[in-house]
This record gives sequence, C-alpha cells and structure tokens, in this order.
Amino acid sequence: MTKTNWTPIYLGAVAVLGIALGLLIMAVPRDGSEFLWTDQMVQGGWMAWSFPVALFFWCIAALLTFFTILAIRFPETPRVGILGIETTRGDRLFITLLGSAFINIAWLGLEYGPQPWALAICAAYAALVFWKV
Repeated sequence: MTKTNWTPIYLGAVAVLGIALGLLIMAVPRDGSEFLWTDQMVQGGWMAWSFPVALFFWCIAALLTFFTILAIRFPETPRVGILGIETTRGDRLFITLLGSAFINIAWLGLEYGPQPWALAICAAYAALVFWKV
C-alpha cells in the first residue's frame, strides 16, 4: 500500500473554500466604502441572497468538504449511542444540522431573544450530539 501525502489535498480544499469565501465577500453590495451586509446580492432574484444567507450555505459546503476529507483520511466504524442506532460522523452531522434548524425556527417563532443566543444553544446541542449519539 502506498502512502498518500495528504498535505496538498488539505491545502487545496482550504484554498478552494478560501477563494469561494473571498468571491462571496466581493459580491456584497457597497455604498461607497461601506458594506451593506444584509442587502440583496442579486437584485430581482428568486431568493433573497444576502451575505448572511450565502455565508450559511458556504458554511454547510465547508462542513461537507471537511467531513468528506475526514471520512476518506480517517475511516471509522459506526457506533451505538443513546439513540440505540449505529451512527457515523456524517449521521451525527445530519442530526446536528436538522436539530439546529428546528432550534432556530423555534427560537424565531417563540421570540426568545437575540438570534446569537440560539447559535450558542446550537453549538451546545452539536457538542452533545457528537459526544453521546
């Protein structure tokens, strides 16, 4: 079995994600020298592509890229957690993303307070899922 040098793969993935983030930031509308972070990036489009929305999808793409490289580089065997089913890292990521969506929707619907607090709850939920599930 030949040994693979993973450094170029890691650097390539980081470079692609960095370039994508740079292009995303360059697409943010400006008023003179001031960035308009929450204004639409594509006027008249079918979706309100503001920077926060685009950054959310960029983060999902970065997570999927990271977990794909992690799964190739460090294969794992499924484990049984508190749910009583076998899960892998990808399964736990999916459970985390789905649960975080419900947490944020409930947070907005019940008007608990500023949205960054929901992010903190989602981070704690993610840690719990990856630890126990």
